[in-house]
Amino acid sequence: MTRTELAEGVYLTYLPARKFKTSLLSAQFVTPLRQETAAAYALLPAVLRRGTVSCPDMGSLSARLDKLYGARIDYTIRKKGENQCVGFVASLIDDSYAPVGEKLLEPVAALLGELICDPATERGRFVPAYFDSEKTNLIDAIRSLINDKRDYADARLLREMCAGEPYGVPRLGDEAGVEKVQLQKLFSQYKDLIASARLELFYCGSARQERVERALQAAFATLPRKTVRDIALVREHPAREEVLRITDEMDVTQGKLGMGFSCGSSDTAALLMGNTLFGGSSNSKLFLNVREKLSLCYYASSLYHRQKGIITVSSGIEFADYQRAYDEILAQLAAVRNGDLEDWELDGARSTLLNAYASMGDSQGKLENFYLGQAATGQSESPEELAEQVRNVTAERIFAAMETVKLDTVYFLQGKEAAE
Repeated sequence: MTRTELAEGVYLTYLPARKFKTSLLSAQFVTPLRQETAAAYALLPAVLRRGTVSCPDMGSLSARLDKLYGARIDYTIRKKGENQCVGFVASLIDDSYAPVGEKLLEPVAALLGELICDPATERGRFVPAYFDSEKTNLIDAIRSLINDKRDYADARLLREMCAGEPYGVPRLGDEAGVEKVQLQKLFSQYKDLIASARLELFYCGSARQERVERALQAAFATLPRKTVRDIALVREHPAREEVLRITDEMDVTQGKLGMGFSCGSSDTAALLMGNTLFGGSSNSKLFLNVREKLSLCYYASSLYHRQKGIITVSSGIEFADYQRAYDEILAQLAAVRNGDLEDWELDGARSTLLNAYASMGDSQGKLENFYLGQAATGQSESPEELAEQVRNVTAERIFAAMETVKLDTVYFLQGKEAAE
């Protein structure tokens, strides 16, 4: 892997690979996540994907992609650390599998550049029909989040735990924010974004780096650049003196218990291992004890937010089992802190993480997502380097790191009948 600066605030991460039948090309604008702009920036790539100057509608865009042997370009909206990443990911037949002599990298890169630099417009703004349609789609997507109560509860926990911090802002913004977006204002925000936000480009395939650089420099030759904004570096979550407790009531038959923990250690490898032991795998304390042995949860798992330094627990429970499940989750965390572990648990957790890093190279999408996260948070370790850190982490370091994990926020989604 190499990372080079092609222009001011424009970086290419080059991931050479010959084992894939496709190539991946990605263009992502990285900008600080803010409540005021999250909805507008989430709307932008969807509107841009509707057409370009030369392909002014979805039909002509699809026809052009069909001529490129079914290449695909999808828009993406992601949250990495305290930055919002919006852009496009293209998938195309790798040149080594294309008809003899045919080059697909250059025309796909050119189309990617068109989508960003030369969108379809009408009277100096986005096409109103495209804007209205995608605005409706985004509102529908935000509203639909409540249909999956597990995801909804996990999101509510993060919003409450990180209220007032960029990390608490949803990647799509909120419905009120979308409603406020105006057509002319969005076009102004678009011009500001492409001129001043960092642009991270990624390529994974068999083409030589020099050729990829030439193709992308040509594709983005008209990209306006002014003073490029810095990305938002992650701020440590300030631990609360008293645990914040939030309860929502809904017409649900299964309770959702979420628990957020602040981490006072900067030992990433130790926290990765500690979280995997706690609830990050099917051999974890939460899964084997709280779910399987005691049957207190329909599901129970934990997630270490490496880019923010917090741990969250997600579980589904019977309303009446709230206190027992709550106590048992904390008891399993204490067991990890105190080193109440068998050798096979440590070996299993280490193996789980090493397998995850080793398999990353088998997916172009996983590689792109990983390196975007690294670039958007100012980190530089490769999967291999993180794997080496995990191999070398000692049990003592794990216990010391987990000793700094403190309960911060508790979120409970209960049924209306249970509250009566």
